[in-house]
Amino acid sequence: MKLPSLPTLLSFNGGYVDTLGFLSLSGLFTAHVTGNFVTLGATLAHGLDGALSKLLALPMFCLVVFVSRLVCLKLQSRDRSPIRPMLVVKLLLFVGVAAYALYHGPFRAEEGAVTLAVGMALVSAMAIQNGLHKAHLSKAPPSTLMTGTTTQIMLDLADILADPKADEVVTAKARVKKMAAAVATFALGCGVGAVGYMYAPAAAFSLPAVIATVALFASSAGAES
Repeated sequence: MKLPSLPTLLSFNGGYVDTLGFLSLSGLFTAHVTGNFVTLGATLAHGLDGALSKLLALPMFCLVVFVSRLVCLKLQSRDRSPIRPMLVVKLLLFVGVAAYALYHGPFRAEEGAVTLAVGMALVSAMAIQNGLHKAHLSKAPPSTLMTGTTTQIMLDLADILADPKADEVVTAKARVKKMAAAVATFALGCGVGAVGYMYAPAAAFSLPAVIATVALFASSAGAES
């Protein structure tokens, strides 16, 4: 049985973790961290819980991307690929979150030390994924942010329709196929994350660790920069 590619697994986990975190942790975006500016405003306007985690998400994300990049550069200076080592660190974060969630979950709506710790751990894991993808898997579509990917799909479809005989059409069609698969996989992850929250709100935090384990053995061929 052939495993899904590494970018496919990352896209699924991107949608899953972001959706599950949003539903379970007072509206916290763990992968799409800039969205927390909007939810922070809504939280303050409506007097809801979760303001602290949304406030800390972006600086935590930035710090982890910065530190993980330094680690990656150090590994590269020793002629080692940083992809698998960083995936292991992300896996350890997911395992910690899963254990924490099974012990403390399901989480209540109000924010506390437990939900804050889980939220920041998930933000850190997704920061590693984002940084790793951007720097070392840049030939694959983004695994967490679908706005730019969807925009490119629409641009390519318009180009194909406008001049189907153009030399660039073959490249555009291949790009549409690859990007559409990434969007569909991300959307599937979102759907599964929502189902997990509905029927197993604590155990649902275990699936990202399972996917991250499988990702250690998945191929990154064609995606590495």
